[in-house]
Amino acid sequence: MKRSLNILVALLLLSVYSFGQKVPADSIFNNYMKATGGKALWDGVKSYNLKRSYSAASAAPYDANFTISIPDQSITKSKTIMKRNFVYTVKGSEGWIKVPIGQKMDVKDLSQAEQQNMRFEMYDALLPFIDYKNRGLIATTVGIETINGTPVMQVELQGKGVKYNLYFDTKTNLLSRVRKNAAGVETTTDMSNYTKSAYGISYPTKLVEINTLDKKPVTIVSTAVINSPVSPDLFKR
Repeated sequence: MKRSLNILVALLLLSVYSFGQKVPADSIFNNYMKATGGKALWDGVKSYNLKRSYSAASAAPYDANFTISIPDQSITKSKTIMKRNFVYTVKGSEGWIKVPIGQKMDVKDLSQAEQQNMRFEMYDALLPFIDYKNRGLIATTVGIETINGTPVMQVELQGKGVKYNLYFDTKTNLLSRVRKNAAGVETTTDMSNYTKSAYGISYPTKLVEINTLDKKPVTIVSTAVINSPVSPDLFKR
């Protein structure tokens, strides 16, 4: 009897797993877009501004401001730490950082690795799978798992130099966790407090992030403005 029950449970798990495998990744992505405003709105995203506040138990809090222009493949990020403002920018094939020294800003080139990481951030900051095929990424449905007692559908998104594991709540279709591997560092981000922007898209306003390098959880509070005017001066060296 016990053996028969174990077999039945194994077959049930296999059935659930197989079902997860049959769900196309694009269907999961489309369900997320539908739950957060609709694909038409997501397709209309051309730029966005993201303000974030970072806090951790054993580090000084700081703020960051992202501005992204997707058609221009440009991103600038300013980080205010101890009242000093560091500005990181990638535009096309170039990347640089402006470091405050006294009353002046010293401009230095970013390494190729730093530039690549910012190009990932261009999409990570809002949604990792935006335009993923044209970015050379491959999406594969892994199957159903459980996170904190909640069933989630896992999708693997992999490309040159980066791999994401995306976890979607099976009830709400919302993205609840992202695990990213890049440059030998794994970063896990839990997402919550979805809020609708003025543009109409909902996004997570609270994130808790931890990586294998620092191993300290960081709480991030975000505010997004979609398709606001982007000044070309932001991307001037």
